Amino acid sequence: MSRPRTTTLPDTLHKLNLATMAQQYEPLARDAAREQLGHVEYLQRLADAELAARHGRSVERRIKRARFPMLKTLEQFQWSWPANINRAQIQDLFRLSFIDQNRNVVFMGGVGLGKTHLAIALAHHACLHDVPVLFTPAVDIVNTLCAAQAVHNLPKAMKRYLAPRLLVIDELGYLPMDKRGADLLFQIVSARYERGPIVLTTNTAYKQWPRIFNNDSTIASAVLDRLLHHCETIPIQGQSFRMKDKA
Repeated sequence: MSRPRTTTLPDTLHKLNLATMAQQYEPLARDAAREQLGHVEYLQRLADAELAARHGRSVERRIKRARFPMLKTLEQFQWSWPANINRAQIQDLFRLSFIDQNRNVVFMGGVGLGKTHLAIALAHHACLHDVPVLFTPAVDIVNTLCAAQAVHNLPKAMKRYLAPRLLVIDELGYLPMDKRGADLLFQIVSARYERGPIVLTTNTAYKQWPRIFNNDSTIASAVLDRLLHHCETIPIQGQSFRMKDKA
């Protein structure tokens, strides 16, 4: 003798945290009947719908946690504006093999040439492929770590920049830093060396990096040594896109 059913199928699916299956089992059942699908094919479609919905939600969470100032894509980039840019080299980065290889990427050029756009687009593409990302201006790293160090909370603050699989450091060189800030940024680069890739944007040529790091050639050399050991540099040349209408 069979026991009486105490819950409905939607109730059971919700209890199993299968919300999409609960929403889709009826319309997909109608589709299956119309297409004369078997039970296994119907169940496969139902499971695929649940999987796709979960992936979509996980992507949304990763994008939110990445803290992008805005969303940019490679398709939106205006390749015709920079006077000199290696399009093939940049497009190859979007295969994301540099992440598996723990290689860094540096976008280098003057203001208004799309360095931040490309860095965001690359990191956003990584989010779509299940890679945890954090985007942060260089000055925010320095300010956050200096404040944490002052209250003896540096290890916890460091984890914020070490935990993501991919770290994007924006606008290194736009503002100088004191010795403490230089030391702290060096710690981030050093701790991620051969463990987690960095995408970095800068308006400053490598030979001028000592002035970024409080005119300390030793720290600048140490940062460059670790950053450039496994690195792809993308130089971009031209006039500022933001100033094009005033040119």
